[in-house]
Amino acid sequence: MHSMTGFGRGSACVGTRTFSVEIRTLNHRFAEYSLHLPRELGEWEERIRRRLSAALARGRIEVWVNIRGESWPKAVRVDTKLAEAYLQAAQSVAAEFDLSFDVTPAIILRLPEVVVVEEQEVDLEQWWPACSDALDVALNKVIAMRQREGMALKEDILHRLTLLNQLTKDIQSEAEAVPQIYQNKLQERLATIGAEGILDEMRLAQEVVLMAERADINEEVVRLFSHLEQLQAALEMNEPIGRRLEFLLQEANREVNTIGSKAQNKKISALVVQCKAELEKIREQAQNIE
Repeated sequence: MHSMTGFGRGSACVGTRTFSVEIRTLNHRFAEYSLHLPRELGEWEERIRRRLSAALARGRIEVWVNIRGESWPKAVRVDTKLAEAYLQAAQSVAAEFDLSFDVTPAIILRLPEVVVVEEQEVDLEQWWPACSDALDVALNKVIAMRQREGMALKEDILHRLTLLNQLTKDIQSEAEAVPQIYQNKLQERLATIGAEGILDEMRLAQEVVLMAERADINEEVVRLFSHLEQLQAALEMNEPIGRRLEFLLQEANREVNTIGSKAQNKKISALVVQCKAELEKIREQAQNIE
């Protein structure tokens, strides 16, 4: 089980250049990638994205790729036609105004757009293995960090699931006593108002049965136990489980709410509040799970 937060940095050299890669991952509902590469390496973006998506299934994934060392190879090109045009214009002005004509190459080269500095074509494939190695190192560190955090989250959730199972058993036990508690209260009220003889035993039993049917939470309790069992099983899966956990938690919370609305019993209501608190804590943890 992995969390969605992690950080990793890796570097590798090729010739006089050093490639460094940093990866930071954060919580996100889906997989979202944000890549920051030097302009010259833009064609690697899709390749890097595929590598990330194969290893990280969910989260906001931010990547920075940098190069240090020898500068990008450049070439100097002289626009000779433009230089010739400048020279002819200078000669024309000198002749028109009877000026001396003394032009050096340095003057010509300083004129706008005569000298053009161009980046040379580079075979990026010769550099990719170094960048790939740096990416692997950073990615492995991110995965290791996400695994460590995932194990801590798993232990916490398992502890809370144990508490929830016990709370559900307590609810189940308390629910079995609800009809008898209701019958006792009904008899006490009848005695208080002096109407004991008005209702016979059969009518009293019918009232208790009707109340028990309205307050019956057995189906909800069974489904709640099932959801808790599925949550625990999901924690052992060797795959991304964050969305599965969120769905199961929604279903478990729905059963708890129904139990709270149907069971007219103070002890059960108090147990329901504890269940909802534990489910909310698990939900907060699940939001950080891949």
